[in-house]
Amino acid sequence: MKVFDEIESEVMSYARAFPRVFNKAQGEYLYDEEGNQYLDFLAGAGTLNYGHNNPIFKKALLEYIEQDGITHGLDLHTKAKREFLESFYENILKPRDMTYVMQFTGPTGTNAVEAALKVARKYKGRENVISFTNGFHGCSLGALAATGNSHHRGASGVSMSSVARMPYDGYLGDEFDTTAYLDKVLSDSSSGIDHPAAVLVETVQGEGGINAASVEWLRNLQDVCHKHDVLLIVDDIQAGCGRTGSYFSFEEAGIKPDIVTLSKSLSGYGLPFAVVLMKPELDQWKPGEHNGTFRGNNLAFVTAKAAIDHYWSDDKFAKEVLRKGEYIEKRLQTIVDKYGDGNMTTRGRGMFRGLNCVSGELADKITTEAFRNGLVIETSGADDHVVKTLCPLTISDENLTKALDIVEAAVAKVLKGEDVPEEKDFFADDVEQENRTLAGAA
Repeated sequence: MKVFDEIESEVMSYARAFPRVFNKAQGEYLYDEEGNQYLDFLAGAGTLNYGHNNPIFKKALLEYIEQDGITHGLDLHTKAKREFLESFYENILKPRDMTYVMQFTGPTGTNAVEAALKVARKYKGRENVISFTNGFHGCSLGALAATGNSHHRGASGVSMSSVARMPYDGYLGDEFDTTAYLDKVLSDSSSGIDHPAAVLVETVQGEGGINAASVEWLRNLQDVCHKHDVLLIVDDIQAGCGRTGSYFSFEEAGIKPDIVTLSKSLSGYGLPFAVVLMKPELDQWKPGEHNGTFRGNNLAFVTAKAAIDHYWSDDKFAKEVLRKGEYIEKRLQTIVDKYGDGNMTTRGRGMFRGLNCVSGELADKITTEAFRNGLVIETSGADDHVVKTLCPLTISDENLTKALDIVEAAVAKVLKGEDVPEEKDFFADDVEQENRTLAGAA
């Protein structure tokens, strides 16, 4: 650890929570230099939906490298880019009747958000953007201005403007429709809210605490945007690529955003890759007006195509995600019922779930205890008060059971000082034996 202490910046965060030197990973497993094995419920903060070193993607990547395929090509046309675009169109856009053009931005999610905001402002000729309480959109200045968390915003060192924040779904209570409030302030020229170019929203707020917007709220939000001639941007960087049970997290609501940002698990292999999807009429860029040396990662094109071809050519994988998501929800609710004493709740959608512990101190104790027992799991929320299940979507049923057993045991130990036996045969009541693993989907 000496070299990290002496050389690396104090800005590091995950390394503080998980102070080990990791040197190997496969599927849902991480290994440290001492040979200890951990189940990974961090998964690159949502970047490894298909697990570490997915063998299907690795084979395609190694073959591409062995053939001296283009690694870096700026925004030149390449075979790898063409094949990715063809696969994305045939397997993702066309079956969903979506008409988007794709912009390859710099390789991080925050750059995709920056590009989305810029093109929305350029198209509409307005500066203001509406974002939401507890939203998180990245740490570069434009994206940071739209982020709610004061910890991240305070690090900017400058004032941030041209963003107005509105209450997210449920922020003012379950009975208050905050889209009606947004409609009101946009209808009132004296509200103090300048007419915005766009509304920027996550359907499930990952860093904000796994707050999931309802289908009705999302539909109402789209209606408000249409009514007031405002673009709807969905930040699908963490919730997308299957995390909620459909490729895009907004599919269940049946909405058609004007702009969508994707990153994290888009490459499938943990390789940097980010894009903006926009309706064709919005594509008003002049050549090179938003660029970057590393826009369009050709190695990521290869693995992203492999991910789409293998997991998204039909609906088998999506059904598996929903099935496992139902189990995670059931197990977390059982933990709440047994140990919560009315002060703990569950939240989320699909396999994007959280255990709301109310207290950040309590959540930290739970994740620390879980790590001692071989589970890497993080917290989120304004006060880091939500224990966040962010495992690979490809996790086996056996390891999903084991990981949630560790979570339950950690909760019991922290709250009650109890030891909890492992739960056995957890899918027996819900699913036939032959559906217990992803072998059929794979």
